[in-house]
Amino acid sequence: MTYRQILLLAVGLLSGLGMTIPVRADGPADNVPDNVRRIPKLGVDVPEADRQELEQGLKTLAEQIARLKQSDKPLAKKLLPDVLIYHRAVDQALRYREFFDVKEIPVAKGLLKQGQQRAAQLMEGQAHWAEQTGPVVRGYISRIDQTVQPSGLVIPAGYDFAGTKPHRLDFWCHGRGETRSEVNSLNDRSKNVGPISPPETIVLHPYGRYCNANKFAGEVDSFEALAAVQQQYKVDPDRIAVRGFSMGGAACWQFAVHYPDRWFAANPGAGFSETPDFLKVFQSETLTPTWYEQKLWRMYDCPGYAANLAHLPTIAYSGEIDKQKQAADVTAAAFEREGMKLLHIIGPKTAHSMPADSKKEIEEKLAEWAVKGIDHSPKSLQFVTYTLSYHRMHWLTVDGLREHWEEGRVVVKPVGDELAVQAKNISALTLTPPKGSPRKVRFEGGSALELPAEGTAASFVLGSKGWQAGKPTGLRKKPGLQGPIDDAFLDSFIFVKPSGAARSEAVEKWVKSELDHAVTHWRQQMRGDAIVKSDAEITDQDIASSNLVLWGDAQSNKVFARIVEKLPIRWTAESVQAKDQSFDGAHHALIAIYPNPLNPEKYVVLNSSFTYREYDYLNNARQTAK
Repeated sequence: MTYRQILLLAVGLLSGLGMTIPVRADGPADNVPDNVRRIPKLGVDVPEADRQELEQGLKTLAEQIARLKQSDKPLAKKLLPDVLIYHRAVDQALRYREFFDVKEIPVAKGLLKQGQQRAAQLMEGQAHWAEQTGPVVRGYISRIDQTVQPSGLVIPAGYDFAGTKPHRLDFWCHGRGETRSEVNSLNDRSKNVGPISPPETIVLHPYGRYCNANKFAGEVDSFEALAAVQQQYKVDPDRIAVRGFSMGGAACWQFAVHYPDRWFAANPGAGFSETPDFLKVFQSETLTPTWYEQKLWRMYDCPGYAANLAHLPTIAYSGEIDKQKQAADVTAAAFEREGMKLLHIIGPKTAHSMPADSKKEIEEKLAEWAVKGIDHSPKSLQFVTYTLSYHRMHWLTVDGLREHWEEGRVVVKPVGDELAVQAKNISALTLTPPKGSPRKVRFEGGSALELPAEGTAASFVLGSKGWQAGKPTGLRKKPGLQGPIDDAFLDSFIFVKPSGAARSEAVEKWVKSELDHAVTHWRQQMRGDAIVKSDAEITDQDIASSNLVLWGDAQSNKVFARIVEKLPIRWTAESVQAKDQSFDGAHHALIAIYPNPLNPEKYVVLNSSFTYREYDYLNNARQTAK
């Protein structure tokens, strides 16, 4: 299937352009279409004296940061993010009214002093917090929008900073917290160990870009935080576990099924593992999704990926009377359909918490699995995916799906002197079999094909004559360029605003409203600052390095004008034409994602940020691509 036959993912045609996107609220007590509560809520007023003190503290810290940027001391540049997190946290809270309780104001003052102390240490070429055990907060610069992002760590007592011993790391995803600002997160993570503290184990608490169940930008944040920790501390790559409870349990489920080769164990607690059934059970919600929303649920709905957990030891936890037990129950049913059994610890007569006995049982099992660690070279593999966003496991890479958003399944196992491959809805794949594997591969119904030298990757493509050695060519969906629109915001992106006027007043008014909304909600929900440039400011380097989000039309946006003739949908002053459908060009706008004709290895997005809206902020299961 080519791009000329189908768009990379979606085209949105907004009829009338004066329309409002319908919103509802979350849960029985909130289900009023015209009264969706703000997330995060608007904070308290800051007394003028406190505001002046905070502004002075921010100014002092900003001056220190400026000097650190000019410093020639190696640590100053390397560890600057560990200072920047304090300035951004307090600045954001003060600038955008995100002190949610007056008690947070003195907390912010304390954080500024901590930031100033760290800055002073760096000016002296020191960083005592980098050799601190117990709770400690760190920062890194995200590739998505170049903002500093915080994370929390617990460094075990006895950690040898001068030694070489690698340590197990447990990756802990936090629960839902609508007031989990950077101020509150830094304060909590600098003081509290948290719900888990296995012996001789580093615990990483990613911020996850606020309150999104570690999906989308929150997913990227988690891996960027992990990468930063692996640079700063001695982490055993074979002994990293993913864990979480409540919203964090939901995060754990998706990290487990999508990245089963990254962890030695997974330990999801409560939360949700899919969208439709959870919202019916937990929210008592009647769903009326479009067909494309249902398909896009398959990006983060975990039961369909259950087969992948054959390669990942998993221990789930639920309270017996917790509504969120539903998450493990539906996944356990998926396990059974795969001929597997989920290890599920249930806290007797327990609601949304974990009793000590259950916690002890879980820790013992994880310690047992940690002894073995990750098996990076299993002789057989089974892998399921619905999107090339998640396309690899161990020595298998899926390079193409015949139909996106339908189940793609690969089973590879040695049979005699051959590797037998069953591939459902797969159009291309690559194998790098482990040492000692057979040197021939046979696809179901085909003849044996020779594998190259041991340790060398072998690519295969499905053609008119069956499976053959080779790689797919031409414009196509492939890993990293497969949509949906939201995928463009998992890497560096730039909002490109128009410098001219659109073809119609209605279009221009809508574009301005949507761009303002996108900038505001990227900050509120993804806790970053979208990079915004005018069309005249876009450079060749921008085109090479970033996904471009073009706002406006070919008349108003100069970059849009450069690519409009290379898009598979035509948008002129008279009409928007998609194959045999035509819409009035003065009262419709185009929303789309496509490989950038100026750089086909990056995306171009038209008139859209991430695609879920205010109603979906109210329940994390709703935060899916639309």
